[in-house]
Amino acid sequence: MQEAYNVRTMPAKAQNGFSLRRLALSLAAVVVVLLLAPYVIVPFYRFVEPVSTPMLWRWATGARVERTVVPLGSIAPALPLAVILAEDASFCHNRGIDLGAMREALGSADDFGEARGASTITQQTAKNLFLWPQRSFIRKALEIPLALWINLVLPKRRVLEIYLNIVQWGPNGEFGAEAAARWAYRKSSHDLTAQEAAELAAILPNPVQRSARAPGALVRRLAGLYERRAAAHPALDACVRATSVARPVLL
Repeated sequence: MQEAYNVRTMPAKAQNGFSLRRLALSLAAVVVVLLLAPYVIVPFYRFVEPVSTPMLWRWATGARVERTVVPLGSIAPALPLAVILAEDASFCHNRGIDLGAMREALGSADDFGEARGASTITQQTAKNLFLWPQRSFIRKALEIPLALWINLVLPKRRVLEIYLNIVQWGPNGEFGAEAAARWAYRKSSHDLTAQEAAELAAILPNPVQRSARAPGALVRRLAGLYERRAAAHPALDACVRATSVARPVLL
């Protein structure tokens, strides 16, 4: 009652200042909750299959989403290797970020402050799970600690399994390796050949403009490069090869 009395007897200017402070504190509390929520949620992704923010956005806007979650052991081994070679060759030994690649990217930022490239698979997983696709220093500032946390609380095998099941791989809402394989080749991801896996890896930067169903010259050239690299570095995916313990899948 005393507080209410004080507010009522305040001059109008003081009441406005008091209201603005309360609004600012409320907004700050909301921001803190939103920033901390991913750190609470991520450990549960050892057992729960997550969805990505692009999937959620498409669902919210009524757009098509096609995804079938498959365990890493059910995906042709050529695909994880091709994706590691194409997206993050240091995946098995980095801690979620690649400082050398980040320094190169910062040095090549354009005049508008847009950070380019340098995202590890773990960073891309963080971006897809919790952030937005547009490149910016703000997104990077949020993405980097998230990637470090994901790398700390989830095994490498699980990080790659999540990534392969949430990344967009087709122009019409095809998410994950299984939907990608069925869209591009009319087969399961379990049956992908080394060439097909390399083609899918080649379209990941832009699955809308690049196609594995009808690969252009750039996709074919990149796929050939990834196939040669896979032959030269067959152990680059060693950290994700161990058979995982059977676990329940909660959708």
